[in-house]
Amino acid sequence: MDRHSFSAIFLLSAAIVTVVATSVVVLAEMEGVPETTQPVSRPSPADRRLPAATPTAEPVAPLKRRREAHLLVIGSRTLPGQVVASIRGRAGVAAVEQVDAARLTISGRNVATLGVDPSSFRSYTPGPTARSDPLWQSVAAGDAAVSFGLGTDGGLALGSSVRAGREDLRVGAIATMGLGVIDAVVSSRTARRLGLPRKNALLVSAPRADSARLREALSRKLPAGVQVVVLKPAFTPARTEKSPSSLSDDRIRTVLAAAASKLGAPYVWGAEGPDAFDCSGLIQWAFGRAGIRLPRVTHQQFASGPQVPFAQMRPGDLIFWRLDPTNPGYISHAAIYWGDGKMIQAPRTGDVVKIVPVHTRNLAGVVRVPAGT
Repeated sequence: MDRHSFSAIFLLSAAIVTVVATSVVVLAEMEGVPETTQPVSRPSPADRRLPAATPTAEPVAPLKRRREAHLLVIGSRTLPGQVVASIRGRAGVAAVEQVDAARLTISGRNVATLGVDPSSFRSYTPGPTARSDPLWQSVAAGDAAVSFGLGTDGGLALGSSVRAGREDLRVGAIATMGLGVIDAVVSSRTARRLGLPRKNALLVSAPRADSARLREALSRKLPAGVQVVVLKPAFTPARTEKSPSSLSDDRIRTVLAAAASKLGAPYVWGAEGPDAFDCSGLIQWAFGRAGIRLPRVTHQQFASGPQVPFAQMRPGDLIFWRLDPTNPGYISHAAIYWGDGKMIQAPRTGDVVKIVPVHTRNLAGVVRVPAGT
């Protein structure tokens, strides 16, 4: 991961504003709430992705083209028009999309949530999600679309009614949006009802620009309190001719001992210790005991060091999988390699931190946390 992108993940933690009346925390930071699961028997991906019913709402415009969001610009209040215009007109920026962004308490969970225009925002989501007219019609009608991790391991069942702040909210679809820590999407109209700030964030599509350099350039020009984060940090590909340097043996032992001290701790979606964990929360906590700062969510941890071949794994390396059927390319689960063909992980809801044999189904890769982290 580019050092500037990595630093931004931690920089953003300083700008949280709480709206007590509606249990909303403004998302002026993107540290995370991870998506994670292990292979288990579940309904088919197609059935889970579509709404449980077809509500009535204004028609949603058909999908015209797909875009990829590379950056998120976010503040604690509505972004000024001149800021939006300056970003839209910058060289390398292909498109921007204004959204509402906040952490919202949904069914007792702290969930990173976006309020969007379903007609235009759908372009920025993974293919199966973007193409589902019933899904976006459901969002337009007032339902929430929640991520696969939140729906399965977070316990928000399809078609259920949940408490969001002080309002009731129906889970109309399960579909990961492919935008880092974002685990719930509602329409802008619903966002007003839930108390989210209006248009305080901007998705930026810049496919031909270097995301890290663009983030740095934008950050220098934006008003105080407005932050920029790279949504999909670049990772270093595996190199077979040279094994990358790793942490010292002492630090690796500290990481493994810390993780092992939590054997038997329950898996809880979004938990980061010290008494319960999800997969990336356990990793961040264990490495933190050795003085190593890692990002909070799986797809960012995947970019935290160089990839190494599976056959060259060492204790302390991170192993990643793609297990989300609503977004097959998304990194959704991670574990720490223990050695001797085993790994330590926080698997899924209903399970506990444990040491188990490494499995390679839907394996995404192995990452070595570099010595300079």
